[in-house]
Amino acid sequence: MIKFIKAVGLSLIFAMGLGTVAFAQNFPAPSGDVLLTVAGEIDVVNVEDTLQLDLTALSDLDSASFETETIWTDGVHTFEGVSLHVFAELVGAEAGTFLATAINDYTVEIPVSDAVEGGPIIAYFMDGEEMSVRDKGPLWIIYPYDNSSDYRSEVIYSRSIWQLDRIEVVK
Repeated sequence: MIKFIKAVGLSLIFAMGLGTVAFAQNFPAPSGDVLLTVAGEIDVVNVEDTLQLDLTALSDLDSASFETETIWTDGVHTFEGVSLHVFAELVGAEAGTFLATAINDYTVEIPVSDAVEGGPIIAYFMDGEEMSVRDKGPLWIIYPYDNSSDYRSEVIYSRSIWQLDRIEVVK
């Protein structure tokens, strides 16, 4: 009986692994402007050894939104994007660090452990509109600052990178 369970378990693991490979091979290349390039130790690629995402690909992923104030903007705003949790699952990041880099080459380290349900998002909309480079876009990692005092610290603020255009996953 134990041999049968082990065999079935290995078959399932093997089948799940094949599913991941098939998904990786079938993830579409971007047809629009690339907003985010993901490299490093990732399970899903679509252009050579990177995962390149345009707005369509990002918005096709499960979206999350919340209202929050930030220390960089006036008043409460609604942010929408892909949760860091969903993003981590997509690229296969279970541990390690995201090296998030902006268009000016500024880089921050975000532990994968920050990628929790109800946590930060890679925002592509603020108040229902795309964000221009001038308005900290097109992508901005936003934490739900108003939801918990844990998100209102210098450490978390330092991880809230705007004008994000690439992420390297380091395990």
